[in-house]
Amino acid sequence: MAHLLSVNVGMPKDVAWHGKTVHTGIWKTPVGGPRMARRLNLDGDGQGDLAGHGGEMRAVLVYQADSIAYWRKHLGREESEDFGYGVFGENFTVDGLADDEVCIGDRYRIGEAEFEVTQPRVTCYRVGLRLDEPALPSLLVQHHRPGFYMRVITEGHVQAGDAITRTRRGPHELTVADVDALLYLPDRDRERLKAVVDIPALSPGWRQSFLDLLEGDGAAEDDGSGSGDGSARGDSETRGTGGAAAPAIGTEPGWSGFRPLRVEAVVPESSTIASVYLTAPDGAVLPPARAGQYLTLRIPEAGDPPPIRSYSLSSAPGGKAYRISVKREGVVSSYVHTKLHPGADVQSAAPRGEFVLVPGSEPVILLSAGVGVTPVLAILHQLAAEQSGRDVWWLHSARNADQQAFAQEAHQLLAALPSSHEHVFHTGADEGEAASTASQLPVTHGRLTAEVLADLGLPADASVYICGPEAFMTAMTKALADIGLDPGAVHMELFGALAPINPGLASVAQTAPHPPAGEPGTGPLVTFARSGLTVPWNAQTAPSLLEFAESCDVPTRWSCRTGVCHTCVTQLLAGEAAYRPDPLEPPEAGQLLVCCSRPTSDIVLDM
Repeated sequence: MAHLLSVNVGMPKDVAWHGKTVHTGIWKTPVGGPRMARRLNLDGDGQGDLAGHGGEMRAVLVYQADSIAYWRKHLGREESEDFGYGVFGENFTVDGLADDEVCIGDRYRIGEAEFEVTQPRVTCYRVGLRLDEPALPSLLVQHHRPGFYMRVITEGHVQAGDAITRTRRGPHELTVADVDALLYLPDRDRERLKAVVDIPALSPGWRQSFLDLLEGDGAAEDDGSGSGDGSARGDSETRGTGGAAAPAIGTEPGWSGFRPLRVEAVVPESSTIASVYLTAPDGAVLPPARAGQYLTLRIPEAGDPPPIRSYSLSSAPGGKAYRISVKREGVVSSYVHTKLHPGADVQSAAPRGEFVLVPGSEPVILLSAGVGVTPVLAILHQLAAEQSGRDVWWLHSARNADQQAFAQEAHQLLAALPSSHEHVFHTGADEGEAASTASQLPVTHGRLTAEVLADLGLPADASVYICGPEAFMTAMTKALADIGLDPGAVHMELFGALAPINPGLASVAQTAPHPPAGEPGTGPLVTFARSGLTVPWNAQTAPSLLEFAESCDVPTRWSCRTGVCHTCVTQLLAGEAAYRPDPLEPPEAGQLLVCCSRPTSDIVLDM
């Protein structure tokens, strides 16, 4: 019979790590006597990062004394004094309950309490931090010894020495080791994927990850396009260990790396925005882009090294030319406005982006400010081309008529739709504004505020597409939620750096991306496209692209830092890289796990 050898608790504390501060509860200490197991925790215990640890579905972490002994030998730590009970952050150190025997959904009576197994341990860097073994998150998966979480079914006291009795077997009898491998290792069995999502006890975060894998596998069966979820894998109550999905951006058909495109025309759209029409130099048909996607351009004549910027496609899908629209607000955009000319060549990555119209029949709200009009205009083109019968709301904010791009174009597209609503707001104009083509259209003088939004009578079941300055998108998202729209139906386009996922790190002041401190490197050029930074690689100061990005204060996304969880998956726009160590499962073509890779040529990353 299995037994509870030790009950271990500990409250979160701040720990120095890589020049940063981590708030973590990974340090656990054995306690004597009975301890109350409650729905969310053991008395006296806590977690530093509730996005990936703790909570009702992860109230108690279990690890086996046999596995602790295994790692002590495998890591050559037989003489280590820091390898006792609780060293893996577990609340219960147990004799028995091996990961290849315990099943998800099993229930166990321990002392006065009853527990249910909900998921394997999530592959988090903090267990490596605790034992000063950075590769440990990967090793736990490779060696099929992750440990597991349980939720509390019946609260009660537990203590060292209590017998552990199984009271129910989980459906489908999929062990903790089976389920861990099913998420993190390749060569998955589809029938097992179907079985695991049918286990009621499985935590919602893991279930969603498996549903994503099933969906990707189904798509592969349908069209031969390949499988894999391309997203973070983990254990938050949404998706991914950090509580947010890492971007799964790709495009087919398209091309790899950068290819030349020729400037056919540069057309002013307003006093601050100009459109650039791009075609293939040989006149060939360009692969179709989806409405709402963007191009990442490298402009050879605009600097050395050539700057790289991303611009939304504002044109209708399927045209002969790609049309991007650029606001003049910096050195590169000024070059586009004043020096880029018909006949010039630029380098472009294939159209990409997930800010695209989701099929359906519900109303659509297209909400933008300033140059943020560009991707939603492309979506409006799509709706008009399809002669959509959906209820379409067009809400746009500009400073004045002179700065409002595409006013007539949008107005005509909306007029062609059977059910459309047009609301344009000029924030810097007054009632005496001079008449112009734009000002003769329906315009409200004033800001698009939360109060104004609430008075428009927007349909509560609409899908919303927002693009504009970050502060605008944040305010509009909150205002939409306040008036009852589902936050899950709100889609946003962000061209700057993606919001970081750095679980457990204490808050730090945001710093603009910059070259790393010290002598410049002599390796391949590394371009962080979203951050607008190109710097030579320095292998002496950063063993991975992730750590190199951190040394430049480029926002990053990660959790395991050893090639397991895919939180750090990043689009590889150009160049090549090598892995060290190899990830347990490589990402899809055109993607890179930056936590365990380094460049072998000049490289461009969507970071």
